[in-house]
Amino acid sequence: MSLRSALLVAGFALAALNLRPAIAGISPLLDEIMNDVGLSPAGGGAITTVMVVCLGVFGPVTPLLARRIGLDRTLLAGLLVIAAGVALRGLDGAPLLYAGSALAATAIAVMNVSMPGVVKQHFPTRVNLLTGVYVACVVAGAAAASALVVPIEHVTGYDWRAVSALLAVPALLGALLWLPQALRKQAGGQNGPRPFGTVLRSRVTWYITALMGLQSLTFYVMLAWLPTIFLEAGLAADQAGYLLSLTNAVQVGTSLAVPVLAGRRASQVPYVVGAGVLTVLGYLGILLAPTTLPWVWMIVLGIGQGASFALALLIIALRPSDPAQVTALSAVAQSVGYVIAALGPLLFGFLRQVSGGWTVPLMAGLGVLAAQILAGWFAGRPATLGRADL
Repeated sequence: MSLRSALLVAGFALAALNLRPAIAGISPLLDEIMNDVGLSPAGGGAITTVMVVCLGVFGPVTPLLARRIGLDRTLLAGLLVIAAGVALRGLDGAPLLYAGSALAATAIAVMNVSMPGVVKQHFPTRVNLLTGVYVACVVAGAAAASALVVPIEHVTGYDWRAVSALLAVPALLGALLWLPQALRKQAGGQNGPRPFGTVLRSRVTWYITALMGLQSLTFYVMLAWLPTIFLEAGLAADQAGYLLSLTNAVQVGTSLAVPVLAGRRASQVPYVVGAGVLTVLGYLGILLAPTTLPWVWMIVLGIGQGASFALALLIIALRPSDPAQVTALSAVAQSVGYVIAALGPLLFGFLRQVSGGWTVPLMAGLGVLAAQILAGWFAGRPATLGRADL
């Protein structure tokens, strides 16, 4: 591998590592943030809600940016804006906390949409492998941020503001590594294709969008409520936290391996359905026997959810014929998907409140998973996004 190729892959991987820490690093520090800034529990929860909503709302601007400045410079801009956002929210006052969080999330939304197009543009013969690298780095970045922010706070003696601002460092390093690529002549430009019409008229787009949204919903529900479910089932708080860390850790390896295998086949249906079934088994284990071998359910759930996320992104990269279409499809699928996902934890909590337990919410989750498997069946079939499937 040449030096240029090595820098390209390293910069791509480091960019992917920056796609979740700004979000995942909030939760472990939330109590401290609320006490320091003077936020209510609703105000504290609104930080993450604002960020997830931004992931959905601002993704559609990415194809416009990519046409004007190219995908590589769009990715570079995203990394710089993440750094600015996490630095801004560490300044004094609730308005800057929310504004910085929204700014960082807007950049993440743009990068989320850009990444499948970058894979298609730079690695057209290795879409499956580089999608695996991309998704594994995303999951690893989230897991590292949630696990390390508090220990870093203890080791350094910094408060939450300084620790949060430190998240700008990997974003700036990613920008530095990606800079040589961004300075090269860009593909696309103002006279590039306008693929939204084709994408929006395609049935395949809406199958993939449904898969992306439903698997995101079932993931964010578990991310938000899993420790609480275990606590109310009688497990200790530290054990509940370890179990959530376990399922997240399992997703790293799964996210790397599954796209490599699934991308070798014309149809991804067996993998998508299999991932959905494993997620169902994880939900059933939590519903029926949460304190009986819970680590088994977490491994099964992690494999299912990690594979589902990776497969949704792999299919986004595989179905279109060119990077511009990939970016447009990614914008539609991820924007709608994250809006759907933002509703999941809220609705799950409402069902818990009105039913008085976790049986009804988890049964509702199983219903969503059934719809996810059905969407995956259609999204995973061989197809080329274009006029043939209108």
